[in-house]
Amino acid sequence: MAFSPGSQVEHAKYGLGTVMSSSEDRMVIKFDDHGEKKFVTPMVSSSLKKSDRQPPAEKKASRRKAKAVPAAAE
Repeated sequence: MAFSPGSQVEHAKYGLGTVMSSSEDRMVIKFDDHGEKKFVTPMVSSSLKKSDRQPPAEKKASRRKAKAVPAAAE
């Protein structure tokens, strides 16, 4: 079974995740609770099943405003 990037999958050990990249040899999956994991595709394919869930919303990094540094009194 081929998994394309963006596919939602479920792994027995790591839980729910999103396929980041996939080839015949290697696969990278970003799991919700365990981060990114790299696998050998033929070895992991049998332990993955497709998930019907929606991909999790990526959290955007908050941007802080730089504090204005007061000019030195002359």
